Amino acid sequence: MTRPLRIGNASGFYGDRFDAVREMLTDGPLDVLTGDYLAELTMLILGRSRLKDPKGGYATTFLRQLEENLGLAHEKGVKIVANAGGLNPAGLADAVRELADRTGVPVRVAHVEGDSRPVPDGHLTANAYLGGAGIAACLRAGADIVVTGRVTDAALVTGPAAAHFGWGPGDHDALAGAVVAGHVLECGTQATGGNYAFFGDHDVRRPGFPLAEIHEDGSSVITKHPGTGGVVDTGTVTAQLLYETGGARYAGPDVTARLDTVTLAPDGPDRVRISGVRGEAPPPTLKVGLNRLGGWRNEVVFVLTGLDVEDKARLVRDQFADALGRAGSKPEEVRWELARTDRADADTEETASALLRLVVRDPDPEAVGRAVSGAAVELALGSYPGFHVTAPPGKGAPYGVFEAAYVPAGEVDHVAVLPDGSRESVPAAGPYAELAEVAEPEPPGPPPAGPTRTVPLGRVAGARSGDKGGDANVGVWVRSDDAWRWLVHELTVARFGELLPETAGLTVVRHVLPRLRALNFVVHGLLGDGVAAQARFDPQAKAVGEWLRSRHVPVPLHLLDEDEPEVRA
Repeated sequence: MTRPLRIGNASGFYGDRFDAVREMLTDGPLDVLTGDYLAELTMLILGRSRLKDPKGGYATTFLRQLEENLGLAHEKGVKIVANAGGLNPAGLADAVRELADRTGVPVRVAHVEGDSRPVPDGHLTANAYLGGAGIAACLRAGADIVVTGRVTDAALVTGPAAAHFGWGPGDHDALAGAVVAGHVLECGTQATGGNYAFFGDHDVRRPGFPLAEIHEDGSSVITKHPGTGGVVDTGTVTAQLLYETGGARYAGPDVTARLDTVTLAPDGPDRVRISGVRGEAPPPTLKVGLNRLGGWRNEVVFVLTGLDVEDKARLVRDQFADALGRAGSKPEEVRWELARTDRADADTEETASALLRLVVRDPDPEAVGRAVSGAAVELALGSYPGFHVTAPPGKGAPYGVFEAAYVPAGEVDHVAVLPDGSRESVPAAGPYAELAEVAEPEPPGPPPAGPTRTVPLGRVAGARSGDKGGDANVGVWVRSDDAWRWLVHELTVARFGELLPETAGLTVVRHVLPRLRALNFVVHGLLGDGVAAQARFDPQAKAVGEWLRSRHVPVPLHLLDEDEPEVRA
């Protein structure tokens, strides 16, 4: 039997902890170190960067990290796989070779390409999400470093695992297990206590980065290097499994993983075993991420202090509308939001203040520029008492729009460019299976009727939320079977909408995952055109789950600590 493969992660996004590469190489043994640098917003940023420098378009941070750690990785025999190539994986591969020559480190570099698609008019980028087969081909050819463009985040794990164990496209269960492990690793310290609902239970001041011990059958153990900060337990792994996912079928270019088959179990301190994952043939299409500039936006935040906040807000809105009308340049979209952060009889000025946020958008930069900033500034001495803003109004900035399209998998030329420069065409992963919804499993019987206490939902449930284009997902889970019997009956789609009124009028789909004691809600359209468009206060829905946990619900007494106080209106 082939020995397990130890795969670590050192980056969950472009801008993550710079020292993580060195920490992962020095704090314990690894076979492969991965780095995830790409997100929907990152591709837009790289697209704008490439407009200024056609030779750019990749994550330069990765190159600086390699400059410090290339020799160390070579000395320890750790292979490095990263999607830092962004829009220019060939350019990054060349830069890594130049670095290796300059430092005298004899590493073999390969890259994966083919994700780049014809860019439609008016767009900056168009990239298909590739699977891990190209990475596997590079590693089988002896590569020490593999850089890619847009691959799925989990492909950074499925590729090395397939190369190590000799898996083929038909090894669906094994590949699905690696996809699940890859999804847990992809966001770095979110698997080791970062952004975790129950953060107060552990010391998470500087969580270590995660790693997976992957076995030949696709099962794995999620852990971290000994002595590093944070924690790995079934809660942190559950939270990450729910992040930016949807229903029971988690589709990708390598395989469709069945999240409703995942079994988690403690395997010792800071160790969680993932087993039982079943896989199915992947869908016949690949997702393509399209980014374009949507127009121009500007923002002004007015501070309203003390008494008569609603009246002050009304005065500003009326004055602003009049000023824009006189200027004859009202933006296409004008949005006001009043955040009542103020308290009555407050003992500090800040806590006596509310925030009135103005956001404007228009295809024409002039319409959101001087006309808007000038109108705001000119109110300074002629508006509500105590007038001030959080920052001087600017001239406006471009915003982006993310869109998803789909193309037949066979139309994408997935290519592994091997260390010797030869090009290996990577066949599509078919046969395929069309995606279909999984029937909702029969829930356990409801808990017996009994006394309740009104408390925040978060006293018994964890949550993690995130974004996929314009949609948000909110995963909610509990830590006991008794709590699960209550949650699955209490938190219906209708109840979810009552607790989060901002979702009113939107399509909300609930997915039930009993093995994880979890519900996953997908809220369609909550984020408008995606994170780059900044359509709402929390443009990536990062805190929607925490908002939900703060809402008050009647919870059976037997699920609460005896000293948990009741919330009174």
